Amino acid sequence: MRRRDILKTAIAGTAALAAPSVGRAQGAKHLRFVPHADPASLDPVWTTADVTRNVSLAVYDTLYGLDKEGNAHPQMLAGATLSSDGLTWEGKLRDGLKFHDGTPVLARDAVASIARAFKRDALGQAAAARTDEMVATDDKTIRIRLKTRFGLLPTALAQYTTAVMPERIAGKTEATSQIPEFIGSGPFKFLANERIPGARIVFERNADYVPRAAGGADSFTAGPKVPHFDRVTWTIMPDPATAMAALTNNEIDWWENPTIDLVPTLKRNRNLVIENKDPAGSIGCLRFNHLMAPFDNVKFRQAIQVAMNQRDIMEAVAGAEPSMIRVPAGLFIPGSPLASNAGFDQVAKWGNIEAAKKLLVESGYKGERIVVLSATSIPSIWQMAQVANDTLKRIGLNLDVVAVEWGTVVQRRASTETIDKGGWNIFYTYLGGGGNMSPAAMSAGRGNGRAAWFGWPTMPKMEALRDQWFEAPDLAAQKKLVDEMQMHAWEQVPYVNLGSYVGVTGYHSYLKGMRDGFPQMYGIQRG
Repeated sequence: MRRRDILKTAIAGTAALAAPSVGRAQGAKHLRFVPHADPASLDPVWTTADVTRNVSLAVYDTLYGLDKEGNAHPQMLAGATLSSDGLTWEGKLRDGLKFHDGTPVLARDAVASIARAFKRDALGQAAAARTDEMVATDDKTIRIRLKTRFGLLPTALAQYTTAVMPERIAGKTEATSQIPEFIGSGPFKFLANERIPGARIVFERNADYVPRAAGGADSFTAGPKVPHFDRVTWTIMPDPATAMAALTNNEIDWWENPTIDLVPTLKRNRNLVIENKDPAGSIGCLRFNHLMAPFDNVKFRQAIQVAMNQRDIMEAVAGAEPSMIRVPAGLFIPGSPLASNAGFDQVAKWGNIEAAKKLLVESGYKGERIVVLSATSIPSIWQMAQVANDTLKRIGLNLDVVAVEWGTVVQRRASTETIDKGGWNIFYTYLGGGGNMSPAAMSAGRGNGRAAWFGWPTMPKMEALRDQWFEAPDLAAQKKLVDEMQMHAWEQVPYVNLGSYVGVTGYHSYLKGMRDGFPQMYGIQRG
């Protein structure tokens, strides 16, 4: 059965759908936004969910920011120095930094926040392994002494996970637990009293925020983060047709991720801008729980990989705009500097149901129940999951499909319990952003066991290759190692790559100053 027989998004009748009451324009100082999901957690360390990252960019700030080429530039820092031997880094905070509760940002706040982030963040873990000491030498100065040179330290300190929060929060909350309150020093304050789970998130402009001076690297998360709106409201709209009606009726200003089916219709509206702002795109991911049978069996994982056809699955998501599909896809975003085609001759043969059934028999699978978490509230995930689940059934898996909203998936995927105690075997997501550009920040491809991303695969060879990549002398050596890593991923199958696509965002043409990359609330204003 082809995916077009399984999935068809209904566009007809959209005009008849009443847009939710999110309020007409409340003046030029109110930005109305529809995110791709409702965040189950607002803790940027506890979860890797993109929507939480987007909240973090509004509420928190980081020592460094990244420009659109991925280069790190001082953000909260007035400047930084590196000793001649490359082992001692010192950074000094800018003047005027305040948390949203009015207290000054101190170096010890940054140290506590970074130390917590480095326990979970992929690049942060690499930095932590090379760090001998990280201390606040005074209220403004952070000093990091390294065991060995690590040129990516500023990049590690620019990750959104290193969001600086008060020491009383970061220093007293384990990285595996969620922080109790959300106080940053970023351009917007989170209004906890207006938060309605499943419906609304509200931010207000931080009047005390001091943007860094313009000039040089004003792109992505680097440069001045100027908040032009006094109030920003995120309204949760899981139904794409409802979101489209709200956008076209001027009930909202900006819809983060219009579904591809609706793009042709939206493009005909001259008042809207429909464009790609994140050229990295996303990679579809079928993630296994490696901690329990049958997914601790590599033959079983290989059977599922062989059954999946990347193009069929991506056409279910982006078939209305085929130019947005990029397959085959490997460990890293197609077309990115480190993207590899190693093993693509194998990938071309996948989508083979009979070969998958044979591997399934060889794995010893006896019809055990497989719990699959399938998010219904994010259309691109739900579309992908329906095709993949149909394929899993066709090769003979006994599926228990748990169709829930994304927030439930985010909460449940953190569980290491067995399925009879609320655990899981498979969940679907997308791998996006910097984590798909190099081994430095990748999460899903790691093999560091219980310290790994949800799913917790153990692949010592992958970890060894990644360590070698950090020490590689040049790009050619890095690419050779990436080829090896990709071949090892095809063999060990930490997850099944379901293909890549580039999405779009949609907003009214009166919005100016929107940055490339992830949705960022600062810099935007009504033109």
